[in-house]
Amino acid sequence: MLHPSWNTVRVFLHVLGAAVWVGGQLTVAGLVPGLRARDPDLPGLVARRFSKIAWSGFALLLATGIWNLFAIDVGSTSTAFQVTLAVKLGLVALTGISAAAHSFARSKVGLAIWGAVGFATGLAALFTGILLHGN
Repeated sequence: MLHPSWNTVRVFLHVLGAAVWVGGQLTVAGLVPGLRARDPDLPGLVARRFSKIAWSGFALLLATGIWNLFAIDVGSTSTAFQVTLAVKLGLVALTGISAAAHSFARSKVGLAIWGAVGFATGLAALFTGILLHGN
């Protein structure tokens, strides 16, 4: 059996955070219509409970993302890598800001828009992270 390294632990924790953050959003979005059909108050209850888990996943992503940056010499990477990293960091900021705006939204339109933007930017951040890891 292969032996894990700190690199393995770091990447595992980062992927775990992404699974919670992005995967959890997808799961909750899929549950909302069924919950709403049973009781209009259920989606809000589930969202508030999920929020505690999701923000923990986001915090794990931030912590391991910083760890990822310390694990490489960004200055010695290609310009393409650096641009992709900058895009990813921007997407991470946008997904966090959008999710926070979603948490504070009170209208259905606000909830829908901020939820969609937060999810889309989370997916895009996940994709750019995979691009970075592959290079």
